Amino acid sequence: MAVTFSLSGCGSLGFIGRSQAADLAEINVSSPELREGKPLPREYSCKGDQSSPPLRWSSQPLSEAKSIAIVVDSHTPSDSAVHWVLYDIPATTTELGPDAAADPPAGSGQARVTSGKVGYEPPCQEQASYRFTVYTLKGKVDLPGTSELPTILKKIADQTIARGRLTAVNIE
Repeated sequence: MAVTFSLSGCGSLGFIGRSQAADLAEINVSSPELREGKPLPREYSCKGDQSSPPLRWSSQPLSEAKSIAIVVDSHTPSDSAVHWVLYDIPATTTELGPDAAADPPAGSGQARVTSGKVGYEPPCQEQASYRFTVYTLKGKVDLPGTSELPTILKKIADQTIARGRLTAVNIE
């Protein structure tokens, strides 16, 4: 899980490094269904319909942007998990509708997450932080979904040029 912590911003900055992290462009991440610091709506958890929530993002145009990646992870005092990794999203994409994990953008890939499932694994812990992080990448991840999660997360970290996050706290 060290790769997860490094990529998502927990603990040390690991792969991104302190000097590079300061130079990352900011992405504004929002959702018509999620609010920063508010509970994750039950419908996007294992207690609801278990679909991925809609997300929107924007940043300054980055001429070197080649793709987008989304990583959803959770943290409690005793546990961390990755719930969704969607990568190689076309750089021109600025939003995903509800349940995009079931019908991802053409050309994108989804990683096998902590639970072993490919796609969105709905969160279940009622008391946790759920982070929806959007990364703008200078290249494509271009790895098969069968690749190990740490390998995919490292490739995302190595290519990140902009990052933004929306954090939900607990489940409604």
